Amino acid sequence: MQIFLQVLILIAGFALLVKGADWLVDGAAGIAERAGMSKLVIGLTIVAMGTSSPEAAISISAALKGSADIAVGNVLGSNILNVLLILGLTAVITPLSVHKTTVKYEIPFVFFITVIFALIGLRDKVLGRVDGAVLWVLFIAYLFYLYYMSKKQRPHKKHKQDIPEEEPVRQPLWKLILLFLVGLGLIIFGSNIAVDAATTIAEILGVSQRIIGLTIVAFGTSLPELVTSVTAARKKEADIAVGNIVGSNIFNLLFVIGTAALITSVPYEAKFVFDSVVAVLSIVLLWVCVFLPKRRMLQRWGGIIMLVCYALYFGFLL
Repeated sequence: MQIFLQVLILIAGFALLVKGADWLVDGAAGIAERAGMSKLVIGLTIVAMGTSSPEAAISISAALKGSADIAVGNVLGSNILNVLLILGLTAVITPLSVHKTTVKYEIPFVFFITVIFALIGLRDKVLGRVDGAVLWVLFIAYLFYLYYMSKKQRPHKKHKQDIPEEEPVRQPLWKLILLFLVGLGLIIFGSNIAVDAATTIAEILGVSQRIIGLTIVAFGTSLPELVTSVTAARKKEADIAVGNIVGSNIFNLLFVIGTAALITSVPYEAKFVFDSVVAVLSIVLLWVCVFLPKRRMLQRWGGIIMLVCYALYFGFLL
């Protein structure tokens, strides 16, 4: 009976996270569009950070509560799931064209920071404040890169067809701010009850917090990315679909773990080495699947390979 109650609480927490992320993204994206940001930059920043806010809330809350295995497992599990399951499923639904800057810069950057994260963790088996500062420096450098991108692409997005499209759907600024704040509140509250429920379930079942973080919590917090990417792909907004996932993975590793490590020491168990390797290989697989076709597309065959790889990884965990 107790486990049934905890599962219901976990589902309720995830529901609050998803709805909160939805409202936060709507509010933040509306404000960003008013500033004239391109769809690629919006996907890499506002949408990516908004859909990653559940991971941020869960991981930081878990670290503060002494459940560091859930914090690290959630981020690694989400990053693997984002690439192999979400992008794989999205590509099977509709092939995705990938922006050349994503192939040249953003995907290699995700590979680089994933390797850095693994090396930092392996060095002394704990992520401390210095490590958190290193991750935050990389995050700030990434934000400067995005600022440069937005300045560079802005002239191309202010042409005639973009302005009429934005006017009819423009929401009042107060409403956008309200959506953002209410969404943030739901995310914070939902993350607290979800972490407590996940920890209790792990204790009842005798399952490690690492497995819970890599599977149940990772899937629950990745629901916003799944919904956003599939919806964007069906609307032929490939820049947002791919940018959302790539940006989310960067945000998860640099901001989420970096912030958690600045607040409190985050242990990095030896078992996480395998998950870090899988995270690195998933990025390599994404780059290969995008780079091989002449038109730089993630095609259905690539999506199928990704889904098969995730099924193998998930089966190994179980």
